[in-house]
Amino acid sequence: MILVPAFLVLISAPLLAQGESQKQPNSCISCHLEVGEEMALPVQGMENDVHAQNGLSCQDCHGGDPTAGFDGDMDAAMDPAKGYIGKPARQEIPQFCARCHSNPEFMRRFNPRVSTDQLDRYKTSIHGKRLADGDTKVATCTDCHGVHGIREVSDPRSPVYPTNLPETCGRCHSDAAYMEAYGIPTDQVELYKQSVHGKTLLEKGDEAAPACNDCHGNHGAAPPGLPSISYVCGQCHLNNSELFWQSPHNAAFKENDLPECETCHGNHDIQRATDEMLGTGESSICTDCHEEDSKGYQVAADIRADLDSLKWKIALADSIVKKAMRAGMEVSEAQFKINDAKENLIKSRTLVHSLVEEKVKQHTTEGMKRAEEAFQMGVAALKELQFRRKGLALSVIFIMLFAIGLYLKIREIDQRTLSESP
Repeated sequence: MILVPAFLVLISAPLLAQGESQKQPNSCISCHLEVGEEMALPVQGMENDVHAQNGLSCQDCHGGDPTAGFDGDMDAAMDPAKGYIGKPARQEIPQFCARCHSNPEFMRRFNPRVSTDQLDRYKTSIHGKRLADGDTKVATCTDCHGVHGIREVSDPRSPVYPTNLPETCGRCHSDAAYMEAYGIPTDQVELYKQSVHGKTLLEKGDEAAPACNDCHGNHGAAPPGLPSISYVCGQCHLNNSELFWQSPHNAAFKENDLPECETCHGNHDIQRATDEMLGTGESSICTDCHEEDSKGYQVAADIRADLDSLKWKIALADSIVKKAMRAGMEVSEAQFKINDAKENLIKSRTLVHSLVEEKVKQHTTEGMKRAEEAFQMGVAALKELQFRRKGLALSVIFIMLFAIGLYLKIREIDQRTLSESP
């Protein structure tokens, strides 16, 4: 018999200690360790596997009799009559995993809150539908979650953890040769990395930012051919979505068969929205559809002018108030008004999606008023500072004159005293 390397025995030790099913010697583990390095990989992977951590072992997935085979009779350990399945065919993997994961009663033993409809969702996905039609290149459970060594979804080392997910999806979707037969782009991940969503998630580590699954779904992953892409965007950007549905753009986009949010913002390469996207300038996207002298063109120009005016007024007020603050003046009320003006600017930018100038103007006008009040408070604070400085200067001059006069008086008294002395 081949001797088992000591380090492999140590690797298998934690597995042998996991759960009731692993308290007895396991012929699956001992045999795989004896055969060679490649066959030992599943055992090594299971050391950190969520299934092993919950007391499950080889036979719980693959069947068979782990108490048999120690005498060399592998057929007894891998007897189909004892439920031995072995390695499932690729097309059978979803159903293979679903034997447990679609069983609410079984899964409740480990996590009462876990969803047990993953298989049903997978069947509705583009992956599941293609697999059912015989396409074995599409993703199955193991392509995303791994095989032996599957980690909790909440584990940062899991391939389906939010910050890892773009690379996981990209293993297939960025492979031009692998995806050639499907006729879809393979630059989605690279575009996503340059997007505001990608930078926020991958560079800043903000897990609230969407990854692939937040837009396309998880087990029920679907292509972007939804009734309206805004249904997806609106899950996070609810206010913008509702304003759009009530806007003139809604009917126009439907009439021209244009995707809603995507038409202006793109999809995988969405950039941070800026005021430069509005109006009639070189960076404006409004001019992509609205010709000069059209009503839409004029509305875009007017809304951009309102936003620019408010931004200019806020900047002016902020500058004067900060100058007064650096000089030591009390300007907290003015700062509160500037914050109010900035909130009006944010509301105005959101209301741009309504395409109703009056709604935008309502908040830009209110913001201008608050910014003007802050500006006047800053001016008043600087005037008060000048008054104080002039008063201080006059006080200093008075004190100096008084000191000089006092000095001269004292000197006069001293001279008189000296002249009168014998």
